[in-house]
Amino acid sequence: MASKKMMFIVNPNAAMGSAGKEWPQIKALARDRLGPFQAQLTAGPGDATRLARQALIEGAEVVICVGGDGTLNEVVNGFMGEDGPIRQDAVLGFIPLGTGCDLIKTVPMPRDINRTLDLIRAPHVRPIDLGRLQYRDHNGNSAYRYFHNVTSFGLGGEVDERVNRTTKAFGGFVSFIWAMLISLLIYDKKRIHLRVDDSFDQEVMIWNVVVANGQYHGGGMWIAPDAIVDDGLFHVTVLGDLTLSKVFLNLPNLYNGKIYQVKKVTALVGKRVEAYSDQRVLLDVDGEQPGQLPVTIEIVPKALPLIALE
Repeated sequence: MASKKMMFIVNPNAAMGSAGKEWPQIKALARDRLGPFQAQLTAGPGDATRLARQALIEGAEVVICVGGDGTLNEVVNGFMGEDGPIRQDAVLGFIPLGTGCDLIKTVPMPRDINRTLDLIRAPHVRPIDLGRLQYRDHNGNSAYRYFHNVTSFGLGGEVDERVNRTTKAFGGFVSFIWAMLISLLIYDKKRIHLRVDDSFDQEVMIWNVVVANGQYHGGGMWIAPDAIVDDGLFHVTVLGDLTLSKVFLNLPNLYNGKIYQVKKVTALVGKRVEAYSDQRVLLDVDGEQPGQLPVTIEIVPKALPLIALE
């Protein structure tokens, strides 16, 4: 892999700026392990998508994302056009340096930089599924986006909005749990119409609906214990019409893998999810908050070759 044309996309602001501080050392180690490569640092939202897409168009064969799940989502979207992958032969690597980094809890990847660079040099490539969603952006326009890990709507979108405008200085777990606790106290459950393939088509009252490719989100919530990133299916967790006291009582089950044992939590499986509502229901897309319902989400099987441990 070291002989391939390689581009690093680095978010220096990831993990409260620690990624930027660590990048010079990572860069030096990478030069030693991998040989010549190019690198671009992001300066704001959307940069990672633009830089990844430009690198692929200009012939990059390996794109390495340095950052968290949000940066990785942007790079994934750089790989994908409206109708599918821009380049069939390019592969994606990930050096996890973000607040949450939930994907690596489902798809094994090393945290140690030396092990990560060794993996990139002699990679095992695992094609993973992606989700493609069509939704309404903040300007009321129809938009599309891909996700590698989790999309949710309801409370998840409210939490994202709060997390992204407050400090993450205490780390992913504390940031997300604090934002979730505050959001729970002020959030009103939403009435939505939800359809999953032809197996579920109902109007439901929900706290949150999670459409999962990976198992974890929100800094470590084990929201979809049965999800597999390359099985061609979404695992959908519907947090239904629970009372607020029952939600607080069952918060530990969001982290211990027992979420499906909670009454009024429904587990569904499918390839296509549709939802709409007369209320304002915000989206959470890999930790970002790009818009709101209505949304249509479709699985794109084995769309992205990802460097991961065997």
